Amino acid sequence: MIRLFVALDLPGSVRDRLASLCNGIPEVRWIDPQNMHLTLRFVGEVDEPILPEIDAALSAIRYPGFRLALSGVDIFGDRRRARNLWAGVLPSEDLTALQSKVESTLSRVGLVAESRKFHPHITLSRLKGMKVDRLVGYLEANAAFMTEEFSIGAFVLYSSRLSRNGATYTPKATYPLDSA
Repeated sequence: MIRLFVALDLPGSVRDRLASLCNGIPEVRWIDPQNMHLTLRFVGEVDEPILPEIDAALSAIRYPGFRLALSGVDIFGDRRRARNLWAGVLPSEDLTALQSKVESTLSRVGLVAESRKFHPHITLSRLKGMKVDRLVGYLEANAAFMTEEFSIGAFVLYSSRLSRNGATYTPKATYPLDSA
């Protein structure tokens, strides 16, 4: 079995800006900036023999490159206990369209469709049920976080290996977007 996801890589300058957000909350284990990405589709565990079929299907996706910007920080979880702290993405029709193409392509390969609505974000930390009142100051202090627009020229199929020290991501294939 192999654990897979499809994501957008971030430019180094954007990772640096995100890394500047990774402080100010005691006892939080922050995501390594080198592991920060924008997930288009979490695939999960699949049998390795299907990997070439997934690769071929994703290789057939055609979409023009586009630009994105990040904005704000927030949490996933309920208002008592937070599960994840994340940076948001400004609304983008291009991002939504690319994600939809990835989703429909993977469904045609036979993977079960994602049941959750796509909510583009970059995870900064997994909080494991931290009380939200510990995060209020951080969220308020970083509410105005914003990046300049940056170019998206490809998407990537990653494998993920979990360990006690966090996840290790390995790119399996990169799929260039069409030049403008």
